[in-house]
Amino acid sequence: MASLRLFLCFFLFTASSVNIVCSRSLQKDHIALFVFGDSVYDPGNNNYIDTIARANYYPYGETFFKHPTGRFSDGRLISDFIAEYANLPLIPPYLQPGNHEFTTGVNFASAGAGALSETNQGFVRALAVIDLKTQLSYFKKVAKQLRQELGDAEAMAFLSKAVYLINAGSSDYVLPFTSNSTVFQYFSKQQYVGMVIGNLTETIKEIHKEGGRKFGFRNFGSMGCIPLLKALVPGNTTGSCLEQVNELAELHNAALTEALEEMEIKLVQFKYSMHHLNIYLSELTKNPGRFATQPQCQVIKENEAYSNVDVCTDFVLQGFKEVNKACCGSGPYRGISSCGGRTGVTEYELCSDPTQYFYFDSSHASDKANKQIAQLMWSGPPNITGPYNLKAFFQL
Repeated sequence: MASLRLFLCFFLFTASSVNIVCSRSLQKDHIALFVFGDSVYDPGNNNYIDTIARANYYPYGETFFKHPTGRFSDGRLISDFIAEYANLPLIPPYLQPGNHEFTTGVNFASAGAGALSETNQGFVRALAVIDLKTQLSYFKKVAKQLRQELGDAEAMAFLSKAVYLINAGSSDYVLPFTSNSTVFQYFSKQQYVGMVIGNLTETIKEIHKEGGRKFGFRNFGSMGCIPLLKALVPGNTTGSCLEQVNELAELHNAALTEALEEMEIKLVQFKYSMHHLNIYLSELTKNPGRFATQPQCQVIKENEAYSNVDVCTDFVLQGFKEVNKACCGSGPYRGISSCGGRTGVTEYELCSDPTQYFYFDSSHASDKANKQIAQLMWSGPPNITGPYNLKAFFQL
């Protein structure tokens, strides 16, 4: 059986198949990062499918990459920063063609994807995306190839050490309010959230069957307060939020926490990290110029999850001048999704300094905001990110 250390293989996607190309550069303590989800984590997979849900044009990517990459931001995504903190290179899109090493992981995320297969795909073809179920099928192909090349034991060892970032559900909750959906005529909010959590839970369990053990999530903040949805509130001159979506986010957060706690009990070696984005955004809304946490060193030292991790430093993060309005877009709060002029509305406004804005476009965070969230996910204290943070996962 080939040695994991010497012969772990990486994947090359072609139009017809996924081929493995061997690499001997893997370090002994190497831990890979696999990413699933929507535009929060999509590094450019949608560049390679027939959809208008893309960000491969100016001004996306303007501040860090200096060119558009397909990321819905002026720069990097949360997953890019997590890879950096873990001493990994940028995790490549699964659909990106060419010879690319995937020994460090792979990113399956697709902008617009939902936990429900019907999200976006069921409305218009132009918004066709790679739903979570399809992303899971891609991952299973990767896992199968690993087993064929490494043998079951070494493949399982590799996959069990890896970290799995998942962000799914936001598209499911936002789309019904930005389209002519009648979904809530047939389902209550609780039933609808139950369907989203059910699909998400099933995906997690399937990844676990393939070897996944360490999963990272962030809950939802007040999604009804993103510029896109504020712009939908009639006559909104006071910054009012779309409360129906906030209700869905609260139901989702509670249901996801319950599901994760149950899986922690029932699934072998299952561990999870939950970043409480709702706390961060709530505090940032109250005090946009500064976000700080109090030191919780004693709490951390009593928590086995953090026993070997130095996270006793309190966070003080420089805030933003603008947390209600997007840097790029048009209309109220720049909430019309016109950034770049490629989505039907050709005229748009662009701020001069995205670092002063939490939102880069109508529904996506700026490079600076993504960095702050990633810092809190990586080494935030238990009241912000727990029961593990991602730094702990990469040291397990």
